[in-house]
Amino acid sequence: MTETPSQFAEMPLPLFETDEALPLPVAPAGRLPSYIADHRKRLRARFRDGGAEALPDYELLELVLFRAIPRQDVKPLARALIERFGDFNAVVSAPEARLAEQPGVGEAVVAELKLIEAAAHRLARARVLHRSVISSWDALLAYCRTAMAHRDTEHFRVLFLDRQNALIADEELARGTVNHVPVYPREVAKRALELNASALILVHNHPSGDPTPSESDIAMTGRVRAAAEALDIVLHDHLVVGRSREFSFRDAGMI
Repeated sequence: MTETPSQFAEMPLPLFETDEALPLPVAPAGRLPSYIADHRKRLRARFRDGGAEALPDYELLELVLFRAIPRQDVKPLARALIERFGDFNAVVSAPEARLAEQPGVGEAVVAELKLIEAAAHRLARARVLHRSVISSWDALLAYCRTAMAHRDTEHFRVLFLDRQNALIADEELARGTVNHVPVYPREVAKRALELNASALILVHNHPSGDPTPSESDIAMTGRVRAAAEALDIVLHDHLVVGRSREFSFRDAGMI
């Protein structure tokens, strides 16, 4: 029989064809006007001396945009992106199509932002891979936030653990829409067997920002748990990731 998927559920085109936001005066020999060059120099120095905490989100974003737009003032674009998406993390995590809707954003800017996003994911993942999730729980939550908190559609992933509760694999098994994602419990259990996993942690996001689980979330968790336990695989937790916090089924006494 074909398994019917269950689902988790919750209760203008660019104006510029290049990455150049607005034409500005260019100094002789292609050099930056001195006021822009001085601003960039000061911003880099503040970052070097004080780190990211010394800069507001729009200035940190400016540092990223310097590389993509080397000969223009990027402050207006940085401010516009923060205003549109909310904060630095949301800008970096925004879908490419939505980024491209912002006047002044071209391929080079999108590529630079997606590079920062990929690097953040790699760094966060490295802090938990092959380590016990029990002893690195905060790092695991940070990784889940980095990977999923700002997605605009629901994503369902499974963290596969070995007998020492170390993370051996992290796989996205389904993508959905803004308020649901189809999940096949048998596929989750099958993949766990293929990886010789002894335990699982389910993770999915709520694009609305509210991580409170719905009735469908609760029912689906029960089905995955039953499928796993039939194979002597433990379901440790199900994390629902919101914009600023997470919901843990285990902490809530629901597993």
